[in-house]
Amino acid sequence: MTAPDMNAPIRKFAAVLTAAAATAGLTACVGAFNPETDPTSPVAPRVQALVDANRDYPRWADFPRSLEPEPAPAAIAERVAALETTGGDLAEAAARIEWLSAGDAVAFAESVRDRVAAVQVAPVTQETAAEIEAFARQARERGRAPPPVDRR
Repeated sequence: MTAPDMNAPIRKFAAVLTAAAATAGLTACVGAFNPETDPTSPVAPRVQALVDANRDYPRWADFPRSLEPEPAPAAIAERVAALETTGGDLAEAAARIEWLSAGDAVAFAESVRDRVAAVQVAPVTQETAAEIEAFARQARERGRAPPPVDRR
């Protein structure tokens, strides 16, 4: 026998064992869906009365009705047509976008850097960025492991 053939019975046995364990686990859960009240409990009659009284709850009649009237089929058709039109317009607009750049990637990156650099940053934003950097630096310092203990 070759090495892969020797492992085949083990894999089959493991698969059967896994299936049996899963079946046993699922069978154990079945009892949770049909709980019974302990008849020796002093509250058993009250619990059973509450269970019996609410066995059919909830019913559709118990849910509140919507306050808005149902739209007419013509109104629904109108809304669907409007959505389809809007979706078509959106698809046309997306088709007009030049998704792939045919130009030089380095030149594009430089132009983006220049545009970002041209925008003035508010002083509050600069302070916030400095505070974030300080917090990150402190967190990295706290996260360093202590030196090893000399065990001599």
